[in-house]
Amino acid sequence: MIPLETKRLTLFAGHYGSGKTNIAVNYALMLREQKLPVTVADLDIVNPYFRTLDSEAVFREHGIKLICSQFANSNVDAPAMPKEVYKIIDSRTEYGVLDIGGDDRGALALGRYVPSIIEENDYEMLLVINKARPLTRTVPDTLDVAQEIFNACRLPFTGIVNNTNLGPETTSDDVLSSIAYADEVSKALGIPVKMTCCDEKLYEKLKDRVENLFPLSLQKLYYHLNS
Repeated sequence: MIPLETKRLTLFAGHYGSGKTNIAVNYALMLREQKLPVTVADLDIVNPYFRTLDSEAVFREHGIKLICSQFANSNVDAPAMPKEVYKIIDSRTEYGVLDIGGDDRGALALGRYVPSIIEENDYEMLLVINKARPLTRTVPDTLDVAQEIFNACRLPFTGIVNNTNLGPETTSDDVLSSIAYADEVSKALGIPVKMTCCDEKLYEKLKDRVENLFPLSLQKLYYHLNS
């Protein structure tokens, strides 16, 4: 299943708690299923709890490389990004999945790579939205977050990922009720909704009712860590 045209670089950005890290993990696994060479880069230098690191064993099992700060899961406030990130940005053969730090502060780390990303022009910059989160429950608030991220990194969004959920308590109705919200954000920004995500347990109920549905296998401890 390919929910959108595969680009060499796929970036997931959004507010804290939007679920972008879990999506990035699942998306990387999907690319690997297509026998593509995949590297995941965690660019969150604001939150020291790099949740992609919790999937390190899964990545290793599937032959996916992981780039994150050596200070991940430590008490260092703002660890520097490793030099390997430049290699994946400059590569023309490796598929990169980039997890961008929450809101504008996290997006600052992306800014240094933007000229190279734009020059190649083989990327998706995806805004992950979650109507269930306190600071993105309304369209105007969500648009404010999108603008803050863009102002920080200057990389235009190319699409939206609707990841509205209530954690393990999410129902199919919760997903369906978020469609109108996602469509409004899409219309306001002038970019399409590329994916709507749901727990894989809800996929069969929703697959014929939601376009470009992307099932997620929840990452270990996903709902027990702050985003």
